[in-house]
Amino acid sequence: MKKIQALLLSGLMASMLLAGCGSTEAPADNGSSSDSGITVEVETIPVQDAEETVAETVTEETAGELYDDEYPGEGYVRSYLTNEWVTEDVYNQRPLTVMMPTDAAAQPQYNIGNAGVLYECMEEGSISRQLAVIDDWHEMEKIGNVRSCRLYYIYMASEWDPILVHFGGVYYMQDLITRPEINNISGTNEYGTGGEAPGSGAFFRSSDKSAPHNAYTSGEKLLKACDSLGYSLTHRDQYFEPDHFTFTSGSNPNTLEGAKGVDTATKIDLSDVFPVTRSYLEYDEETKTYKKYLHDSKQIDAVTGDQLTFTNVIVQYTDYYVLDEKGYLDMHMVDSKKDGYYFTQGKVIPITWTKTDLYSPTKYYDMDGNELVLNTGKTYIAIAQSDTNVIYE
Repeated sequence: MKKIQALLLSGLMASMLLAGCGSTEAPADNGSSSDSGITVEVETIPVQDAEETVAETVTEETAGELYDDEYPGEGYVRSYLTNEWVTEDVYNQRPLTVMMPTDAAAQPQYNIGNAGVLYECMEEGSISRQLAVIDDWHEMEKIGNVRSCRLYYIYMASEWDPILVHFGGVYYMQDLITRPEINNISGTNEYGTGGEAPGSGAFFRSSDKSAPHNAYTSGEKLLKACDSLGYSLTHRDQYFEPDHFTFTSGSNPNTLEGAKGVDTATKIDLSDVFPVTRSYLEYDEETKTYKKYLHDSKQIDAVTGDQLTFTNVIVQYTDYYVLDEKGYLDMHMVDSKKDGYYFTQGKVIPITWTKTDLYSPTKYYDMDGNELVLNTGKTYIAIAQSDTNVIYE
């Protein structure tokens, strides 16, 4: 069994991370998100000047040249989330990024299994929360339950040019959430101080759970909200990066063989990172995926009843501050050459990551400085506080 602790480095990460060292306690912040290190200056580009981007056309001939699996037919392209085949319409439409809880009383969520990328990150009260990135959402009848947002989730979301769906938030979000290019739909006071809640009519309550865990939305309601708010349903060129991840082909998977620092990892224990949910993942050799668990139970999708599984698992260590006496956090989502781990195919390697501004994609690199090559499939990203431990075996 390996117990790995983050290294807080200001420059390049050491070439090997397997013998971790401790972190100093994060200093308390004065309560201003602009002083906490996470907010960066980003030029606001008027939405009306946005140019829409479209998927590159794929034909049967080019599919045979570029890909080694069966081409579904005309009108299909590779997903920027998973590298799986999707229709051009799905590729070109903006995804949802939906705030979803991890509380035991809130399980399970509807359509969380359709997230091509799922983030989990700590918030106040020692509980984590999730941000689900879902591309094919227009026909979904029930999405959620939906919970409130925090400042640093906006940084995770914005690199996907999404419609951000949440149920309120905290006042640290105010300066960022009110930017005209941040298109969000909120069920209640969007930054916790009585601010306008754009698209609040898109939500409904159900009787299956108690508040605050019973707020949901649907594709139809969100489409109506986007129309009334004037949100573009298709990608805006200056906010969308189609080459967000680098993928390998299905017949030539990245097995991590020969990679620097490679080790076996068939179980990933995140109980120190997320102490209430005790999140962990177990590798399934037959499907080549990691199965997700919350609260010592299978994490499932309420629509299908299927357990969440991921081809790629990334642990992204992040510096943070405690903002106030309530325990609100500020995660440094814009940073340079911080450390982490990449798990796939039952193996693990140390990695570094960089994000240059609000809208740019987070880029991950192996210890030789090469951009990380992911395997085709869904990706789970654990945003881990820099003084927490990951245990794998």
